[in-house]
Amino acid sequence: MSSTEAPTITLHWLEKSRAQRTLWLLEELKVPYQVKTYKRNAQMRGDPALKNVHPLGKSPLLTVGDRAVAESAFISEYLCDHFAAGPESTLVPAKWQPGREGQLGGETDAWMLYRYYMHYAEGSLMSAMLMKLVPFGMAHAPAPFYIRPILSRIAARVEQTLEPECKAHFDFLEAQLASAPEGGPYLCGPNLTAADILMSFPVMMSQEGASAMYGRVTEKTYPKLWAYCELLKGIESRKRAVEKIIEIEGSYDEKLL
Repeated sequence: MSSTEAPTITLHWLEKSRAQRTLWLLEELKVPYQVKTYKRNAQMRGDPALKNVHPLGKSPLLTVGDRAVAESAFISEYLCDHFAAGPESTLVPAKWQPGREGQLGGETDAWMLYRYYMHYAEGSLMSAMLMKLVPFGMAHAPAPFYIRPILSRIAARVEQTLEPECKAHFDFLEAQLASAPEGGPYLCGPNLTAADILMSFPVMMSQEGASAMYGRVTEKTYPKLWAYCELLKGIESRKRAVEKIIEIEGSYDEKLL
């Protein structure tokens, strides 16, 4: 490859994973890319072949030529730095208030929220949600029949301990949507941003019917968060990302567990 030739972008996509968000972002950016798909095993473990791309073997993974780019937020920021940096793109909000360029505190509210959600999605929010895998795994673990009632009781107690933390996040997001810049309807204002795409996985996973483990967000309990999820589902670039997987794999299962 010559020094002026653009390297090939390849998304290493694992089923039932956060890689679907990266595929959606690539579609929204309208950049050329390739997709290589991987399957989970019966225990829902990722494909060991991913370790040939990156030592940790996690997904999403992006390769740009022979360089591996890992971690959802870093991948999103990397792609946006290259393909959404101009004023014609709204995937990254304008950083500075007019006349306050480069000043401490001169950032726009939309940009501050954008950077916050880029880290919140994989930090505070996903950490709380992933903790719920513990009681779910205990309750569904193979065990002798006389042990199952004990495991179920322990799992229920752990679930009770974790539930307030998840509820606090849903309450927070409901309030954030109500106070979004310019009335929303997205988290950072009137335009879809890369942060919304990153947030799509945890919020959609929380919707009623999305998984056996979550489903606390209903149209009645969190109307704004529910409407936000439905809004994201209807975006054309997201639909194209789903169609891309159907084209490659023959089907796409939105249900996570």
